[in-house]
Amino acid sequence: MTFGEKLKKARQQAGYTQEELSNIMTVSRAAVAKWESDRGMPDVSNLKRIAAILDVSVDYLLDEGVPMYLNVTKKPIDLEAFRGGRKLTRRRILRIKERILREMYPNAKIVRLALRRIRNSRRETATEQFIGWVTAVLGTFPLFSVVEVSKLVNSLDHQYYLVNEGDRQYFVTITDEYLTARAQAAPITARKFEIGDRTFLAGRKVR
Repeated sequence: MTFGEKLKKARQQAGYTQEELSNIMTVSRAAVAKWESDRGMPDVSNLKRIAAILDVSVDYLLDEGVPMYLNVTKKPIDLEAFRGGRKLTRRRILRIKERILREMYPNAKIVRLALRRIRNSRRETATEQFIGWVTAVLGTFPLFSVVEVSKLVNSLDHQYYLVNEGDRQYFVTITDEYLTARAQAAPITARKFEIGDRTFLAGRKVR
């Protein structure tokens, strides 16, 4: 039985609809539907919440034989140490970050991820709908997705990677100050997937 099948069974036994579970977890119904159809995996924090809400263990939800690693590693990085007297352009900063990542996981298969979307919360969606209504009444251009665009802009200094090292997989976020690696409870294999409120697309391998 797959993770999605176990999640669906546990949700139904707990007496929740997909909509009710998504409301409790403050995620979209589409996210729950993707998890149940094995088109995406919740991150570690959401996995723990699901287990608590549905009164099952994390071990039960995971596929049989899949190891569970719930550790999070946060490591400060110093870009200035790699400056070498040269200007830190965004392209150079990216190369430095990937060098640091490669030094941390020298023998791993590393894939760069593209952040495709940051989904709005219900409150943010309601705000955008109100803005759209106001602009329509005033006869100006609608401003839908302003919040999503703003969050994407604020994430420009974040880079995301999937690191496969032996039988472990890590979801890695690198900012200009920190590298954070989250061990995945179950491996992500799809090219397009969701973690939390974010949608990612797997890209090229990092050498």
